[in-house]
Amino acid sequence: MPLLPSLYNVAKWLTRNDDDAEDLVQETFLKALRGFASFETGTNFKAWIFRILRNTYLTSRSGLAAFRTVALEDQLGDGEESGSRLYPEGAIDRDTPEINLLRLSDRAAIEAAMEKLSPPLLEVLLLCDVEEMKYKEIASVLEVPIGTVMSRIARARASLRETLQVSMVPREFRA
Repeated sequence: MPLLPSLYNVAKWLTRNDDDAEDLVQETFLKALRGFASFETGTNFKAWIFRILRNTYLTSRSGLAAFRTVALEDQLGDGEESGSRLYPEGAIDRDTPEINLLRLSDRAAIEAAMEKLSPPLLEVLLLCDVEEMKYKEIASVLEVPIGTVMSRIARARASLRETLQVSMVPREFRA
């Protein structure tokens, strides 16, 4: 199950819901097991199973057109029954509260910028920069030419850069 965390991560971004992401990954594994006879030995298993995940999502009730929002409370987690809360990884490093706040605001800005990406740009960015897949693997997963993958990655990164630059300018200086 070495790909489980990666599949769940992409599913979480696509569905924007923990339960739906778990269901999507479970359905992906079920379909992969049922169709394992169609897997060609010697080909890229990672690309094959990510394609199943994507196709399963596209045919699900939510699809790529689903509305996406992220609550700050979801970022911090609900904690355990003992009352302790889970905090971002920066808190464990014993950094100052100021540094942790900056990290949270940077992460929130990046996630907000990613939320503004169109679904095709978001999924190619996730596969490339988050899951660190090669362009050829991404092309196989999305069933598009490698040139399309490269173009979408460039457009996604440019859009993120532009959105982040605009969000860094104080409101009183915006046109």
